[in-house]
Amino acid sequence: MTHEVFNQVPPLEGHDLADDPALLEGLEREGAGWAAAELHELGRLAGTRRAQEWGRLANEHPPVLRTHDRYGHRIDEVEFHPAWHELMNVAVTHGLHAAPWADGREGSHVARAAKFYVWRVDAGHGCPISMTYAAVPALRRSPELARQYEPLLAERTYDFGLRPPLTKTAILAGMSMTEKQGGSDVRANTTRATPQPDGTYRLVGHKWFTSAPMCDVFLALAQAPGGLTCFLVPRVLPDGSLNPMRLMRLKDKLGNKSNASSEIEYENAVAWRVGEEGRGVRTIIEMVNMTRLDCLIGAAAGMRQGVTMAAHHAAHRRAFGAYLADQALMRNVLADLAVESEAATVLMTRVAGATDRAVRGDEAEAAFRRLAVAVGKYWVTKRWPAHAAESLECLGGNGYVEESGMPRLFRESPLNSIWEGSGNVAALDVLRAMAREPQSVEAFFGEVRAAAGADARLDAAARELKDSLADPATLEIRARRVVERMALVLQGALLVRYGHPAVADAFCASRLAGDWGAAFGTLPPGLDLAPIIDRATPKLG
Repeated sequence: MTHEVFNQVPPLEGHDLADDPALLEGLEREGAGWAAAELHELGRLAGTRRAQEWGRLANEHPPVLRTHDRYGHRIDEVEFHPAWHELMNVAVTHGLHAAPWADGREGSHVARAAKFYVWRVDAGHGCPISMTYAAVPALRRSPELARQYEPLLAERTYDFGLRPPLTKTAILAGMSMTEKQGGSDVRANTTRATPQPDGTYRLVGHKWFTSAPMCDVFLALAQAPGGLTCFLVPRVLPDGSLNPMRLMRLKDKLGNKSNASSEIEYENAVAWRVGEEGRGVRTIIEMVNMTRLDCLIGAAAGMRQGVTMAAHHAAHRRAFGAYLADQALMRNVLADLAVESEAATVLMTRVAGATDRAVRGDEAEAAFRRLAVAVGKYWVTKRWPAHAAESLECLGGNGYVEESGMPRLFRESPLNSIWEGSGNVAALDVLRAMAREPQSVEAFFGEVRAAAGADARLDAAARELKDSLADPATLEIRARRVVERMALVLQGALLVRYGHPAVADAFCASRLAGDWGAAFGTLPPGLDLAPIIDRATPKLG
């Protein structure tokens, strides 16, 4: 009898990860309701044991660097577990990469964001998918290069292997920006780019982080005679020879184990200029903005994954004579986690919608997006680690065991805040945008004003936020506090307008009116928690 197994939670599988009310409402609201059928198809696949095994195996068998073949020839290849290729194939064939740039339908970028959010069985393979998506607007700074490469970047075929990019059916793109001496300060980069008579350049230097080095092409920053410049660097040259982009080592990271992040050296690597000399940051900034959007999407997806795992566990686990989900304090924790998750999702879908309309020439939406991406990236990615830790704790000791999947989720959670500019970089970017582009501030507050009068707590918070901007002399030292409040007010406005009333009420009472503690599970009494928890609890079968 000592080995009888009981009171254990059934596996969380056989459900549709797209069965997410906040996501589906946002999909429809932002003009991509036409993508619902494919989204559910992808969500059902993500909920299968097979897909979850792909995610587990890709992380338990991380990539291996092969610098030389058996004969001593330099090959600079990375070997992946087959599960990685399964994950990549699903992502590419469903258009999570650059496919929206070739899709003229309204809402195509929203549809892609929703699919990126749903296909969350592994975070690591999302890196090359995200970079491929983000490379297109930067590449368009050089129309001839865009004409050659953009169709291949958008093609829904996964064609792995090192061959000349223009001979393949489809390609993936990466980026090489940071260096050991500079980090986020890319203007301190020392990689040199020397122009050649044939119009190409030769790159010499060291890059500290180049993720997904098996991509076909990379956007890299280097110092040309005219200053910091953006370049397109292929792994394989047109004649079939390897471009001398040497893979020195793979990084041993906290999480994101399935993805190969490398340290590389350029030894006179051949590159083509993208944009003007000396305008490298301006050229690549659109790529950065797109990957920042994906940081926001990924963090929102991670929160949804955490709260659904916690709610599923609580719905099936008994302690002290009752199911956890029926006990008052656990209900407070679950509802609080769900409120945070829905606030992240409603913000993510709104910013994805603004991105879609900005790409199509809507200047007002472009102004709103300029601030909203940076604000959302700062706050939602900052909230994810605390959210992941509390979600893990809902499973108790079982959550601390690798088999639960919670440790992998927790290890992933700090990454999105670091990638594409850590907290200080993102917060200061908000201040710069406010100073240089006043129209973005008006667009931001215009979005907030659209909810005016619906909730007195939101109205008061919006007034306080505007007042806090009146002292520019202290803005830099207050930047994190200001950007945090911007995010909360914007999330509150979106929830009041579009969210479930119970979620909006709980958000405004806690995050805006201050009736909240310093940890999750401290919502005030008197709130309607039942529909909040129900929206976060996965439906199996």
